[in-house]
Amino acid sequence: MENQRTLADGLRLGVRALVYAVVGGAALIAIATVASVLGPLLALDLYTPPVAAWWTVFTAIAVQGVPFLLLGTVVSAAIGAFVPERVFSRLLPRNQALAVPVAGAAGVVLPGCECASVPVAGSLMRRGVAPAAALAFLLSAPAINPVVLVATSIAFPGQPEMVPARLVASLAAAVVMGWLWARFGKERWLRLPGKGRPPATGLRGFASGLQHDFLHAGGFLVLGAAAAATFNIAVPRAVLDVFTGSAWLSVLLLAVLAVVLCVCSEADAFVAASLSGFSPTARLAFMVVGPMVDLKLIALQTGTFGRAFAVRFASATWVVAVASSVLVGWWLL
Repeated sequence: MENQRTLADGLRLGVRALVYAVVGGAALIAIATVASVLGPLLALDLYTPPVAAWWTVFTAIAVQGVPFLLLGTVVSAAIGAFVPERVFSRLLPRNQALAVPVAGAAGVVLPGCECASVPVAGSLMRRGVAPAAALAFLLSAPAINPVVLVATSIAFPGQPEMVPARLVASLAAAVVMGWLWARFGKERWLRLPGKGRPPATGLRGFASGLQHDFLHAGGFLVLGAAAAATFNIAVPRAVLDVFTGSAWLSVLLLAVLAVVLCVCSEADAFVAASLSGFSPTARLAFMVVGPMVDLKLIALQTGTFGRAFAVRFASATWVVAVASSVLVGWWLL
């Protein structure tokens, strides 16, 4: 009798978790879609083509990111609820210097974008993984997974070298950042997610973690999307054309654009391929920086790990990613 009651409770919690995932994701997509349609109509005297463009870009970023954010929160909740801590201690080397490249290379197994990697990295830290290794995974997962690499090969059919260049540059940047955090990172900069909260396991812990992570991270995704949309309508395209004549300035420009445009890593290769006026190295920088540092990712990191961490980590990651792109571009492109 007791076993039947436990099974019934488990089924109810499983159904509740599924409802959170499906209904929550559908609701956020519906809100963004309705806002994009009704927003310009309700703007009254403020209705102008730039306002309509703002709503279009905002909706595209939010709707594009929600499925991967949902994937990340499901994986995060599953790790926290069902995976024992001893699993990670066995899979990763005890030495942080060795654990970082192993965790970075493990990013190939998560077919998602940067929206998914933040909650998963937070869950890994809660399960006892060293922050340096979890951060290396956070940076590499959106950039070197098979979906992204296949998309890159399709976007650059005449430049097959772009695929290994992206793989090497992204993995190198992720590993270097993990090592830098292991050497120079301060515990006070990082607000560990779930610190001070008693861990919940099983289906009840899965449902609770899914609800908390999705609602918490979803708000910061919306804020990042709004910031990116504002940049898109505020900066004239003519200003961007000034930089295409210089190899160095073009790299820096596309590295900055990657931050503010917030293109999902599964789609950024097609955007980079369309920027035919820029050098291959500049386009490589766009694809390496984007999955590691963009406005919505910074917002998600702020909400998950704290502002002190996000400011320092994003700034250092941008510099390392640009340097890695330039070196690999000079070598392979």
